[in-house]
Amino acid sequence: MSAAEMMKLYITTPSPFARKCRVVAREKGVSLEEVVVDPYANAPELLAYNPLIQVPSLIAEDGLPLNDSPIICEYLDMVGSGPRLTPESGPERLRVRRIEATADGLLEMGVKLVLEKRRPEHERSPSWMERWAANMHRALDALEAADLSADDFHIGSLTAGIALTWISFRHPDFDWATGRPRLVALQAALEARPSFAATQPA
Repeated sequence: MSAAEMMKLYITTPSPFARKCRVVAREKGVSLEEVVVDPYANAPELLAYNPLIQVPSLIAEDGLPLNDSPIICEYLDMVGSGPRLTPESGPERLRVRRIEATADGLLEMGVKLVLEKRRPEHERSPSWMERWAANMHRALDALEAADLSADDFHIGSLTAGIALTWISFRHPDFDWATGRPRLVALQAALEARPSFAATQPA
C-alpha cells in the first residue's frame, strides 16, 4: 500500500464487531477509510479480500487483509499511538484477553439469536434459542464479576461496553442490566467517550 493510500475497513453499521474496530481506530488515532458493504449480497469488494464474506475486514498497511476483529484490533493497537489497549505480555495480557473473549462470546450468542429470529418461525429452534440466551446471561454474570470499570480502559472493557449497547439495540427485550450495576455504570461511562458516540449502531 502506497503512502498515498489509506487503510480500508469494510463494515456494516449495525455490526458490533465492526464497531469494536472503529472504536479502537479512533482511540488509537489511526486514519482509515470505512467502507460500508452488504455481506449478505456477497459484496464483491469484500469477497475479494475475505472468502467468508464477513465484516469487519481491514486492508492493512501492507495491502493484505485482516479478517477477524480481535486480530484487527490488536493490529490497530500496535500501529496506533497512545497506551496499549492490549498489554503486550504477562498475566495482565491474559486477564484482558480473557475478558475480551467472554465479551466476544456474548456477542456471538446474540448474533446467533438475531439470525435464528430471521428464519421463518416454523424453522426456528426454541431449544437452541433458549440455550443461547442462557449463555448470554452467564457471560454477563461473568463480566459483572470481573469488576470492570471505564477507568481501567482496555480491549476487554471496551468490548464489554460495545456488547451491552448492541444487546439493547438488537434485543431490546433482553434484560442485561438488572442485578448488574457494574455493567450499567461501565456502559454509561463508555458511551460518553467520543469514540463510542461517533460509532453508534444504526
